[in-house]
Amino acid sequence: MFLCRARLRYSRGRGLWSSLSVGDAGQRVPGSFLLVCGSSTIMKDPYELLGLRRDASPDEIKKAYRRLARTCHPDNNPNDARAEEHFKQISGAYQLLSDPDKRARFDRGEIDAMGQEPLRRARPHSRSAGFGSAGFGGARQDFGFNAGSPLGEDIFAEFFGNHRPRGGAEARQRGSDVNYGLAVSFEEAVRGVTRRVTLGNAKTVDVRIVPGTEDGQKLRLKGQGNPGRHGGAAGDAIVEITIDAHPFFTRKGNDILIEVPVTLKEAILGGKITVPTVDGKVSMTVPRGSNTGAVLRLKGKGIEHAGGHGDQLVKLKVVLPDEMDLQLETFIKHWRPADETDPRQKAGMT
Repeated sequence: MFLCRARLRYSRGRGLWSSLSVGDAGQRVPGSFLLVCGSSTIMKDPYELLGLRRDASPDEIKKAYRRLARTCHPDNNPNDARAEEHFKQISGAYQLLSDPDKRARFDRGEIDAMGQEPLRRARPHSRSAGFGSAGFGGARQDFGFNAGSPLGEDIFAEFFGNHRPRGGAEARQRGSDVNYGLAVSFEEAVRGVTRRVTLGNAKTVDVRIVPGTEDGQKLRLKGQGNPGRHGGAAGDAIVEITIDAHPFFTRKGNDILIEVPVTLKEAILGGKITVPTVDGKVSMTVPRGSNTGAVLRLKGKGIEHAGGHGDQLVKLKVVLPDEMDLQLETFIKHWRPADETDPRQKAGMT
């Protein structure tokens, strides 16, 4: 916990309380009373924590969080309290900025970096015995901070957001949800994987990524968000899955696409080639006379879904050798094909 002291002034003319200053932990501020706040750190500006401009796009926010989370994740920095604290702070920053409503309220100054409303001015009530001070001219002004007084209740309600109906029970409030991001590889998303996630409170949970998980899919962890108030249920942790790009594979529905280069000889004469899949390499046959853009199908090598598995679609791309083959060059010079139609004209480009 850290202690913060706020000094308040009552203005007779204006009939309200106003804040004069806030002191540091342990600093004695004249005329102040003590507030005990339930956090060990003061949250920094979320844009500065994530290294972002204030007009950053949602995609830029997500990328910045992923980059920093990988660097200071507790799993990568065991027994490093500073890294753990920094991870908590960037997780809190991402939670605020990834929520459009909270981000807009923060930008307008309606909430602070921890998502809390700033201190508001309290209204004075009738005088009562208790905490008092001598006013101008020696008259005693009672401020009514004694237990149970209306002013005492309202002042602390203003500071702690505790708007309690007088004489009634506290209303139960559900805790807010907390957003997290989790990056997985293309293969992990296709085959499924269990990953350990460290939450903002340093608690670790195992998250099951089911086979066929899509990019941007969100998983809800019940009761793993912020705690509720007055006996209310805890919020949930919302984990958004981001799938890293693969150098060969892309996804189209439940199918996996890959472009495979073939030689001129393989394209003309056909033959067996080796093709990668998410489950390992397989052999497939290139038909005789295949052209660039021809698509071959590997049944059942795609994404698992309720009805079975998708396919892997192999798109052929004919490539020439890096260095020209003199025999091939000589042959082409003297070759007279039966069909000399301009392929660009055939494609409607001329």
